[in-house]
Amino acid sequence: MSLPIKNRQEWIRPDKAYSTRRQCRLAGIDRNFIYYKKAPESELNVKLKGLINGRYERHPEYGSPRMTDWVRDEGYDVNHKRITRLMKDMRLQAITPGPHTSTARKEDEKYPYMLRDKEINENNQVWSTDITYIRMNEGWMYLTAVIDWNSRYILSWKLSNTLDNTFCIEVVEEAIARHGKPEIFNTDQGSQYTSIKFIELLKENKIQISMDGKGRALDNVFIERFWWTVKYENIHPNNYEDVTSLTEGLRRYILYYNTERKHSSLDKKTPMEIFNN
Repeated sequence: MSLPIKNRQEWIRPDKAYSTRRQCRLAGIDRNFIYYKKAPESELNVKLKGLINGRYERHPEYGSPRMTDWVRDEGYDVNHKRITRLMKDMRLQAITPGPHTSTARKEDEKYPYMLRDKEINENNQVWSTDITYIRMNEGWMYLTAVIDWNSRYILSWKLSNTLDNTFCIEVVEEAIARHGKPEIFNTDQGSQYTSIKFIELLKENKIQISMDGKGRALDNVFIERFWWTVKYENIHPNNYEDVTSLTEGLRRYILYYNTERKHSSLDKKTPMEIFNN
């Protein structure tokens, strides 16, 4: 079994009996590898990495395109390729709900998106659900919720430390038990929502099934907006250290969101005022 070049380089050392040329030939490596020294990082790259790291800690959802825009706004004339390379060197990758929490499986059944240009003006007309990550001091937690599109009311929510579809099914069952059922239920095409058990739950309740187009997060815009709100108004500022405090903090915030937080898009009313109307 051959060793990687970087390991074989360790064999090469000054020796009176064997020249460096001969040692390289016997080791099977190019002599240029022995004399090559990596160029030191430029001052600008060091500074950019510091900026990127600081921004990423506050916004781990930033990929290289958004990071490039932000760095440019900070006054640095850089291109996308440079920021992409620096983020790759730093092993930083955007963490978003899409590809990290919802991965489609080819064998599962998909449904068309039913809500484009559809007028939504009644409660329980359209519900949707999704999953988002919550970074903890050690590991991750996953939050799922069901939202009513007309009122923006959070009908139910659950936390889990795995992406098993059980908690996705339970949160919908809870919403139906508490609030009845919608005409249409919208999800993305992740495996949690295309699984037989999840689809059967909706069919048993005679709910029409709608699914986002692939890569179209805005098809599920209201739950995406809620993720942004709950993270930047509650989760990030509080920096919860354990699951117990996170659960209690979310419980208080979602109660506030439903009953006290007024929405400009709801004519300065709360989700509960609209949902109970």
